[in-house]
Amino acid sequence: MSDFTSEFWSWFIIAIAGGGIVWLFYLLTGTNKAETEEGVPTGHVWDEDLQELNNPLPRWWLFMFYFTLFFAIGYLILYPGMGSFKGILGWTEVGEYEAEVAAADAEFGPLFAQFEKTPIAELASDAAAMNAGERLFVTYCAVCHGSDARGAAGFPNLRDNDWLHGGSPEKIEETILYGRMGTMPAWEGPLGGKEGVNQVATYVMSLAGRDVDTKLAEAGKVKFDMFCVGCHMPGGTGNQALGAPNLSNNIWLYGGSPRSIKETIAKGRNGRMPAHSEFLGKAKSHVLAGYVYSLSHESD
Repeated sequence: MSDFTSEFWSWFIIAIAGGGIVWLFYLLTGTNKAETEEGVPTGHVWDEDLQELNNPLPRWWLFMFYFTLFFAIGYLILYPGMGSFKGILGWTEVGEYEAEVAAADAEFGPLFAQFEKTPIAELASDAAAMNAGERLFVTYCAVCHGSDARGAAGFPNLRDNDWLHGGSPEKIEETILYGRMGTMPAWEGPLGGKEGVNQVATYVMSLAGRDVDTKLAEAGKVKFDMFCVGCHMPGGTGNQALGAPNLSNNIWLYGGSPRSIKETIAKGRNGRMPAHSEFLGKAKSHVLAGYVYSLSHESD
């Protein structure tokens, strides 16, 4: 956005906000007649004999209205609201957020620092640490993985033992800190169209122990060995170094119906787990990793 455009919109907002207040002052003062004219008809008549009289506004209502106008003026002087004017207090949402974060870090930072010294596997059995980890999870993770951590289509279930990039304490913490990118290319073209997709999908379903058409599965295996083993390995067991899922355990990130599997093969998938290190920090990420680890090791 150019400086001219920004300046235009700034003055546009000032005109609306400031002009609105000026107009309301005029409306109150210009239409408020003296008490000597009380009861004089204004000339507005409804239903033949219902007249509007020029009665003054109640003083309590008038004073309350003036108070709101002066309050608005004071607010717009102190806080941002008049275009690009930032207010004499210099208040910003970012500053407010940073102040709250600093206050929270000052209060809870020592506790998280203490938790950070404990290995994740041991931390998973610490009730106080898990209470803190659960709050972090609900705040930052539940929107994707669900409040029960069982995931949804495209978002992994964190309560099972199927991990795209590994389920060790170190790998879980690494995922939280630095995030993950997952890309499944579209294969409909290379596989020769819908028939090739159907063949590979049938073979993939056979890897998970499903009853399928044997001839289609055999044709699909030929194509699977040609295009898919580089990531998913010859037996379809996946490759955690690449984040390629295990196709033999009947656990499906985007759904395990024949239609969903074919769609994944034909059109590909793109997934992203954002990095949390910048706003969570290492100590909180360590506690969160302990909580996530505990979800799949509840019986340990």
